[in-house]
Amino acid sequence: MDALLDHLEESIEHARGHVADALGEGRIIDATDAQVTRALTLAAELQRLTDAVLVAATGEVSRRSNQTDREMRLTSRMGCHYVSELVQRLTLCSASTAARLQRAAKPTMARVSLAGTALPGTLPALHTAMLEGVVGIDGALAVAGPLGQVTQRVPHESVLAADDVLASVARGEGPDGAPAPPADLLKIQAQTWAIYLDQDGAEPREEKALRVRGVTLGRERDGVVPISGNLMVDVAKQFEAICDAVTSPRVGHERGVTFRPRDEVSDETDADGSEFRADTRTPAQKRHDALATALSVAASSALLPTIGGAAPTLVVTVRQEDLTEGRGWAHIGTEPVSLQAAMHAGCADVIQRVATDPGGRIVRLGTEERVFNRRQRRAIAVRDGGCVIPGCGVPAAWCEIHHVIEHAHGGPTHTDNGVLLCWYHHRHLANHGWQIRMRNGIPEVKPPPWAERVPRFRPTTTSPTRLLAALPRRT
Repeated sequence: MDALLDHLEESIEHARGHVADALGEGRIIDATDAQVTRALTLAAELQRLTDAVLVAATGEVSRRSNQTDREMRLTSRMGCHYVSELVQRLTLCSASTAARLQRAAKPTMARVSLAGTALPGTLPALHTAMLEGVVGIDGALAVAGPLGQVTQRVPHESVLAADDVLASVARGEGPDGAPAPPADLLKIQAQTWAIYLDQDGAEPREEKALRVRGVTLGRERDGVVPISGNLMVDVAKQFEAICDAVTSPRVGHERGVTFRPRDEVSDETDADGSEFRADTRTPAQKRHDALATALSVAASSALLPTIGGAAPTLVVTVRQEDLTEGRGWAHIGTEPVSLQAAMHAGCADVIQRVATDPGGRIVRLGTEERVFNRRQRRAIAVRDGGCVIPGCGVPAAWCEIHHVIEHAHGGPTHTDNGVLLCWYHHRHLANHGWQIRMRNGIPEVKPPPWAERVPRFRPTTTSPTRLLAALPRRT
């Protein structure tokens, strides 16, 4: 062990000088492609060897800190409460990295027999691959995670066989002769082995998932409601598919729109004169908007169970004078929301008008009506194709219909006054600077100043029929 420590100290001092000389003051920009890629390869191999030392040492720290007598524990003797704290202090790593080191050490660390002799860990071939610098901490966790879940349910000999094969795969010496895979691909192979070894494991896992599934809504605070819980895998994947369908960026070349990262957005256009825009939403915000879209589509599908003989209906209350004057608050149940939320619901949902006198007495009760009926929606979908904001790409089935002239301001419920907008652009239309007008029954959209140097109204559609009609006729 002393020889290893001496070697590590010498290597660190030797490497420190070379690293500073080669990379200081941005010298790497003068390196060739071959030198840069070779530097990545060699540094990664060195890091994998370093990972082997880190994992082994963390495992031994854990073993020496697992004493019944607290005062005899290594962590206590070093003035730390637990292993993670000691690892963080010695390595200057984060708590998450310390936890990963502990997880990687558990299946690879040596065990001690009753006679006090060292025994191999539960995955000895993986441990050997780490000592060779073939597998780092990412690869170790990729293998140890799936195999660790089945070690209690399958014969140990079967786990050792999978361990041997996966170590060979990591070296590029697997049965299929494929080159050494990255950690993510190694994890897929480890998961495949775990499934193969544990044919009966799916049912217990399914039963556990059914027990812990659930979604919890917290209390409203500052205009948002926290959500937490666990989704079944099929439900989560369905939600991911909806997110991909609703939020994937699409470039409309026929409309001259190009998406850019948010830090590249300016008030200019490309050299070829095409406009550009960026979606500034975070991934979490996009998933929220996709969920909102899915809920809106489900509520309007007429396929959900009824409540008291009626479809699930969002009840939004607002004073008529506040809605007309554009000030004040609306309410969803007892929770206050902005007037923008009320106007959005007024466009997208079923409306029933209830008039009260100043004392609160109901003086007039209107009938429920959907703002745009099915025939109107189909006609508008044929005309617009999808969300009319250029570059959005959300299809018609996922869109809501927006009154160009607000319903509260006397806008008619007519195809000449309705356009398709996705939930996100419908809810935030006033905030993003996009303007919409109708001209001879055709929607025209004007972008905000950041999207076009000289903004102007243009007809917009993704309807194949209208796009085809716009092409020049062949003689």
